[in-house]
Amino acid sequence: MNLSALSDSLKPLNLRSCLIQQQGRLIFEHYRDQRTSSEIAKINSCTKSILSALVCIAMDQGQLSGPSAPISEFFPQLSRDADTRKQQITIGQLLTMSAGFRWTEFGGANSFPKMTRSSHWVNYVLEQPLAEEPGTRMEYNSGISQLLSSIVVQASGMSTARFAEQYLFGPLGITEYEWETDPQGIHTGGYGLKLRPADLLKFGQLYLQQGVWENSQIISGGRVACSVQPALPAEPPRHGGYGWHWWTDSITGDTRTGGSAAVDYYYARGYAGQYVYVLPELQAVAVVTQDNRRGKNNPPPEVFREYIVPQLMNPSGL
Repeated sequence: MNLSALSDSLKPLNLRSCLIQQQGRLIFEHYRDQRTSSEIAKINSCTKSILSALVCIAMDQGQLSGPSAPISEFFPQLSRDADTRKQQITIGQLLTMSAGFRWTEFGGANSFPKMTRSSHWVNYVLEQPLAEEPGTRMEYNSGISQLLSSIVVQASGMSTARFAEQYLFGPLGITEYEWETDPQGIHTGGYGLKLRPADLLKFGQLYLQQGVWENSQIISGGRVACSVQPALPAEPPRHGGYGWHWWTDSITGDTRTGGSAAVDYYYARGYAGQYVYVLPELQAVAVVTQDNRRGKNNPPPEVFREYIVPQLMNPSGL
């Protein structure tokens, strides 16, 4: 891997950070300035993948019975809804964002901003009509993540952040963070978490290691595997698939034999360029953080596909 060439390529992009770890060893580390390495910053919707890990841990502990459990166990008001299909929505359908609620994250009905302006976010989400049969199609919905955060609270008897401190952040050595809450004090499931880039790298490495950290099984390997498998196609115009609050995709590039083959990967993704990529076949994890909010006519570069993957798949670096 030509690290100097990668460094030269990234300098003009004004990234906050870029970290790459392969086979458990940090091989590349770039920060915009000295402060960035130690500062916590918004990870936006990467929060969703952190929440997914907490749901998996709660399932492992038996505090949640599993993905087939109906969410009406936690939201009894659904039994009074005129649409009886809502009573059959499962935790797994929340994780894959296929609950069927009519929802436009941004644009159109602007469901997400309306939720954040409401006095009770969970009730706002549950009151939305169903647009289709639960389980049939992925529709990006940060409100669903808020339902999952509420479920973690109800199942564990502690706040989502406290649960994370005890069972995820603590074992990973994550000591500094900030996490927003809704009007009821439930930590935001779809966004609102601030972490350091190095802590995002730890999180990705935990998944690469099938839930094992320093010889302890933090998340069961089976739950990790379920989380990162594409359950449904991603909602257009996004490509790839969607798992349990993780995105999935593949990329074709040169292999050590000189041919080309698809390499599967999965990733956490947050607004304004926050990413955690996990490439099991290459035993690699990459973190990219940015704060460039470019418009549609001037999108940020595909740093991972254009710069990082070609270097990881360069035979000279294998």
